[in-house]
Amino acid sequence: MENATPRIELQDTPDGRVLTVRGAWTAADLTGELVWTSLTTQLHELRRTPLRTQDQWRLTEVDQLDYLGAQVLWNHWGRELPARLETTPEQQTLLDTVARFTCTPPPTPPADWREPLVTLGGRALSLLEHLRGLVRLVGQLMLDVLRLLRLLRHPRQGPWRDISGHLFHIGATALPITALVGFLIGVVLAYLISQQLRQFGADAFIVNILGISLIRELGPVLAAILIAGRSGSAITAQIGVMRVTEELDAMRVMGIARGFRLVMPRALALAVVMPLISGWTTLAALLGGMLAADVAMGVTPSYFINSLPAAVDVANLTLATAKSVVFGLLIALIGCHFGLRVKPNTESLGQGTTASVVTSITVVILVDALFAVLFKNVGI
Repeated sequence: MENATPRIELQDTPDGRVLTVRGAWTAADLTGELVWTSLTTQLHELRRTPLRTQDQWRLTEVDQLDYLGAQVLWNHWGRELPARLETTPEQQTLLDTVARFTCTPPPTPPADWREPLVTLGGRALSLLEHLRGLVRLVGQLMLDVLRLLRLLRHPRQGPWRDISGHLFHIGATALPITALVGFLIGVVLAYLISQQLRQFGADAFIVNILGISLIRELGPVLAAILIAGRSGSAITAQIGVMRVTEELDAMRVMGIARGFRLVMPRALALAVVMPLISGWTTLAALLGGMLAADVAMGVTPSYFINSLPAAVDVANLTLATAKSVVFGLLIALIGCHFGLRVKPNTESLGQGTTASVVTSITVVILVDALFAVLFKNVGI
């Protein structure tokens, strides 16, 4: 309502100015954005003219006043009561309480030139700690794989159900989304490349460009990024929830090896699944590129299929498969690493999941760049 809007009415009289506080000065009424903006503007305008000793403040006509409204007035008065103030006993008690418990915030400490160095050093130490944890996981994974090979004589003791379950959840359920994204990427690449090749009359070379780019680079990297965002986050969340619900502590009490039951099944499943998903994504991207090349440039699917083996060496497919295995292992290890580091609270779970996805995607791109440099003469 208009009458309940907090405001200050100014009236000039022969005895001086009279400032009447009206409306509801409560937390519920002052926190509205429009109301607070209007009141702040009015207080700034009043602050431009210095307070005079003959000014009279009248609070008796205010509708409601709580501690927040009293604090606003107290700060506006410069944290001292005006010389002429008309209040009720309840309002005076409220103002006295605000005056007694109002404290001045400490001054902002001056900027220290060592603070950036300390922050940088802390992040470097945190990075080294993460690297040490990943190296420990890799070593434990190798020991668990050797233990699994020894269990081939006693197959019932191996975590085969865990591995097969992860193969299904990570691999089979990811086929639709990876095929869709790969198909669309192939269509986009074909259309963009066709615009450039048409200028030089080199329409037939679209097979070479699409084959090399999709089979060697984009297929494995695109599949790895999708799996990192889809399954890497799920791995971290699953293990993190086990930390929150104290299942990891229960496993330690019962003597169950976390690496053998949690890390190794996921790592092996991703190492097996990633080459298959990479090949599936590459096929979908080639299909999309082939259809787009037929529509945009008139390159028939039969010509595309017959020219692809001659344009792309088999070594590119071998390199892509090797990269996919490495990507799968890294995604699984990073997801397990951040999941095991989750603290028993939901905030840490969210932070760990986010850090897992970001780190996995970053590591995939860095490792792909390393492969590109080391094997630049393979298959080209």
